[in-house]
This record gives sequence, structure tokens and C-alpha cells, in this order.
Amino acid sequence: MHYIDFTTLRQLALASSAVTTPCSCAAVPLQAWTAQPLTLELDCFEEVGTLFDDPYDEPTFAEYHPAGTRYESADAPIAPRFYPANRCSVARCTKCSRHYLRYNEAGGYFTELRIRALQPDLLVDAPAPDRR
Repeated sequence: MHYIDFTTLRQLALASSAVTTPCSCAAVPLQAWTAQPLTLELDCFEEVGTLFDDPYDEPTFAEYHPAGTRYESADAPIAPRFYPANRCSVARCTKCSRHYLRYNEAGGYFTELRIRALQPDLLVDAPAPDRR
């Protein structure tokens, strides 16, 4: 899977936001991070690329919330160098061409596929956090 830079990510988000066709992928609101709904037809998604830019580097778990949002906020920024976007793949619905961010949340005794709609108004090209 190839790396998607910020410019390309913005283009995908703009194209996705222009789609007005009704589709089963848009039947459930996915503005905020959520467990992938069982109603989504997984075979209708194709991987476009990844936001994980270096396979040898452990991405940060730092989140980006300068306006006080939280992970589960529908208006939380999408900053590709911050968690969880920095662990995401970008998937496209093959029926309507909307784009989504997806990653596997792995906690103590579970894993859960999470998904969020790619929204151009929330994209932020914030510099990577300092790792000192």
C-alpha cells in the first residue's frame, strides 16, 4: 500500500465531500471515530493507501486537539501526523467513491476496526509532535 501525502489526502477528502449519491456507506453517520458498523458492506471498500509514512518508525499516540475537542468529537481535527490518523489506511467505497479513514484499535484484550469519514474541513497539516 502506498503512502498518501497531505495534498493527496486533501484532494481525496474534497472529492469525497462532493459525492451526493445515496449509498449504504453513508447510511450511518461516521463524522466521528466509531467502531465499524456491522451494516457496512466490507467487500464494497478498497484500500487506496496509508497515512503511515515510515514502516520502521513507531507512530506517536499523541492526539491533536488545540480547540479542546476529544477523540470521539465529530469536529475533532484530522491531523495525519497524530493519533489515530497516523495509523490509518484510506479506503474508498466502490459504489459511490466516498473516502474513509480506517485503523485497528488494539486494546488490552480486544481489537476493533474503527472508521471515520474523510472530511476536508477537518484536515490539518500540523507538524509532527516533538518526541523528546
